[in-house]
Amino acid sequence: MKDVELAFWAQLVSRGMTSAMSSLSQMIGRDIGISSFSLRQIPVAEICQMMGGPDTVSVGIYLAVSGSAEGQIMLMYEPKMACGFVDMMMLVPAGTTQSLGEMEQSALGELGNVVGSSFLNVLADSTGLKLRPSPPTVKMDMAGALLDTIAASILLTRDDALVAETTFVAPDRQISGMFFIIPSQNLLDVILRSRQAA
Repeated sequence: MKDVELAFWAQLVSRGMTSAMSSLSQMIGRDIGISSFSLRQIPVAEICQMMGGPDTVSVGIYLAVSGSAEGQIMLMYEPKMACGFVDMMMLVPAGTTQSLGEMEQSALGELGNVVGSSFLNVLADSTGLKLRPSPPTVKMDMAGALLDTIAASILLTRDDALVAETTFVAPDRQISGMFFIIPSQNLLDVILRSRQAA
């Protein structure tokens, strides 16, 4: 991807994440902002290293994208950060959640649903595409195992992924994590054509 195309994607992703945090803020009734954001294009094989290596235990929230084009979204967090999100969404003091049971995973699934839907709405509004997310799947496993579930389909058409490193901040806490955007080549082509036509 050329630098100008990556810059366009960065703008879309930034807008999508801002919209997602606005939606999340409305849902839980407290302000959540983005204190830092960066977007990089990296080889799929290197994604695990960003999480500390393939054997590092991580929490993944996965959504498939369908409609006018296809893609995949995965939010990945260290378990401590995922527990921090659960605390924030369940309106309990930071440090309350120590494990991820069924209720906690449900809260993370709702986080994935809000973030994924808001992000795709920004893409759809910018391109005229119809994009919809699947129900979210939440898993805690080694980073390599989590990414194996999506890497095979990515590598059929692409050997890289777009990774947004984002730090979310609320009045009393700060949580950082990875937002992997894995568009199909078709989705990339359609969105970049929309930029050229604009």
